[in-house]
Amino acid sequence: MTDVVVATPDMVSLGVLAGVVDRARVEDAVMVCGARAQRSGGKLPPHVVAYLTMALCLFGGDSYEEVAVKVTGALTRWGCWDAGWSPPTASGITQARKRLGPKVLERVFESVAAPVATPATRGAWLAGRRLVAIDGFDVDVADTESNVAEFGYHGSGDNRSTYPKARVVALSECGTHVFLAAEVTAITVGERAAAARLYPRLLGDEILCADRGFYSFDAWAAAKAGGAELVWRAPTNLRLPVVRVHADGTYVSVLIDPAVQSKRRRAAILAAAAAGEDLDEAEDAHLVRVVEYDVPDRNPDGELIVLLTTLTDPAAVRADQIAGAYHERWEHETANDQLKTHLRGPGAVLRSKSPELVHQEIWAWLTVHYAIAAVMARAAEAADLDPDRISFIHALNIIRRTATGTAAFPPSPLDRPRRDRLGRH
Repeated sequence: MTDVVVATPDMVSLGVLAGVVDRARVEDAVMVCGARAQRSGGKLPPHVVAYLTMALCLFGGDSYEEVAVKVTGALTRWGCWDAGWSPPTASGITQARKRLGPKVLERVFESVAAPVATPATRGAWLAGRRLVAIDGFDVDVADTESNVAEFGYHGSGDNRSTYPKARVVALSECGTHVFLAAEVTAITVGERAAAARLYPRLLGDEILCADRGFYSFDAWAAAKAGGAELVWRAPTNLRLPVVRVHADGTYVSVLIDPAVQSKRRRAAILAAAAAGEDLDEAEDAHLVRVVEYDVPDRNPDGELIVLLTTLTDPAAVRADQIAGAYHERWEHETANDQLKTHLRGPGAVLRSKSPELVHQEIWAWLTVHYAIAAVMARAAEAADLDPDRISFIHALNIIRRTATGTAAFPPSPLDRPRRDRLGRH
């Protein structure tokens, strides 16, 4: 099915990032992070630098000076730029970014990154809970000594990556593709380790979908602890004893901590599960429902997909609904592609030469993607479409055009409810 783009008045007349990143949020982040202006009256105060950094992500192929020229008209319209100022030079912007530091854009992202799906958003819900996914991707960064020391290369020897890489692991909202929380680390930090820092940020009304690479007993326990339901693909080597088979073909099994070596304890756990006892209070075992199926057109070799879920009641959630929810997880990969291929550009390397500015640039990049995806989700809902039908490329082109005119970063807040997700500041 061909993607369509809906160019609604909301997308164009209000500006592309309408209210998503309002000036009050930026100035609050500046204040909290202590990134105050070096002198009063300067043409690059911190909030302007924050917006310029986001604009650098929006126009990834353009030079610092060209981006500054493109967005100063928009900044002038709402009082962030003096028409008498000349656009800053590349070195001036770099120095101003260094003064801003790595934390301001991180805080800006965390202040705006709330769920945007409404009950009418297709592909965003299951059993009254919001579907979210976790996944990771890597980012090529400039090959400088400081970046190599901070982030490292992927692989070694002849298989070593050309550039050092940062790793980003993030939670995203299925259906709308917006990122809700993220961890930025060195490539030498594994995805599971980075994901462990995100599980405490899950909300109790969510269902987390994850691929088999994220499974471990400890990860399952950590993700489950906050009250979210889970739909995870099981790794191929996981032994799943059949405790009880449901009429729909799914079955009850038990995840037992690999540290439990006692055969007596393992037998006792399985006996308790077979007797219908609640294992919620046990620290070394978890009761799960297992859904098995194959997808012939996607897996011609007949690969069996095995899902583990905390949604144990077949009467409440059907097996096909659980399978459908897991496949919504692939929307996270769509978001990754939007970031890496279309917003940044295929094969592009981040501009920043130092680790502090790499972190700053990645958070700006995530914020810009969030704002674009949020606007696309609103446009889809207004047109009664699945957000997947909105072309990211077409939307991005509209946004880039309006960013140079009507206002890329207007100051009025988006009129939508917010729920605070646990932050780190």
